[in-house]
Amino acid sequence: MRFSDIVGQAAIKEQLKAALAAGSIPHACILCGEARSGKEFIAKTFAQALLCEKREESEDKEPCCECHSCRQAETGNHPDIIYVTHEKPNTIGVDDVRLGIVETVMIKPYSAPYKIYIIEEAEKLTPQAQNALLKTLEEPPEYVVFLLLTTSTEVLLPTILSRCAVLTMMPVRDDEMRDYLMEQLHVPESRAEICIAFARGNVGRAKALASSEDFDKIRTGALTLLKNIRDMDTADILEALKQIREYGFDINDYLDIMAVWYRDILLFKATHDMNHLIFRDEIQSIQKVAQYSDYEGIEEIIRALEVAKGRLRSQVNYELTMELLLLTIQEK
Repeated sequence: MRFSDIVGQAAIKEQLKAALAAGSIPHACILCGEARSGKEFIAKTFAQALLCEKREESEDKEPCCECHSCRQAETGNHPDIIYVTHEKPNTIGVDDVRLGIVETVMIKPYSAPYKIYIIEEAEKLTPQAQNALLKTLEEPPEYVVFLLLTTSTEVLLPTILSRCAVLTMMPVRDDEMRDYLMEQLHVPESRAEICIAFARGNVGRAKALASSEDFDKIRTGALTLLKNIRDMDTADILEALKQIREYGFDINDYLDIMAVWYRDILLFKATHDMNHLIFRDEIQSIQKVAQYSDYEGIEEIIRALEVAKGRLRSQVNYELTMELLLLTIQEK
């Protein structure tokens, strides 16, 4: 794990490396970004660099990946890197903080100059757990560093935020994502372009899509539905809803495929240029739909897809939401 292996996030990398170079290590950092955006990798890399036995010799402040400390960190066995766990899947409670942090924080590091606590899913900290953590954040031992990883800072108490350096993950640029997928993971260009379109700057999501056999099934199923929806009756639509549910994947991925399909149609209708399409291999079907669809209808479908995603996030009935969406698509 090296900083040079982190895709994108130049500002965060420079900030952490500058702290290492200056020897001015914050006692608490919050890494905020959506799931699979790379927070865990950055936290582990920073922890490894901080405890690297050759850190003072490194001009670029990269971990050497060779010393005993680095080897322990890379295998997840370093005694001075503590991952705070929790018993309940959706909650980090006060007992988790007390057992994982409060009762051990005064024990000095076993072999390194720092003792690092990594709290993943920090958005799950209850207010009581945050207050228990706050007491330690107010007067931490000089050797302690906290790394809180969260998808949102809004659920953290202002008193927690005020005592932490907040580092916000940014979407990775398409060109950086493309280089990573094609050069590091050897993903073919056509598949890389599709993954980039759906990942929306999230490198972890792009990587997962690139290696997912299920994604190909989802893509095929969604496009088959959209290409035939004009000729479907109500019974066919209800059967399609049943099949979508049986796939067992994140419905947002399915809706994203639909949205990209209609954006491709809108782009082709406006430019008649296939070079910038995501689904270039479906150009004949895209041409056909573009011919019989008007701009307003396509734009209304794209808006309907966003509305459906919002309703599903709000726990609105799945069947009702999806049936309304498919009927809107059929009509337009």
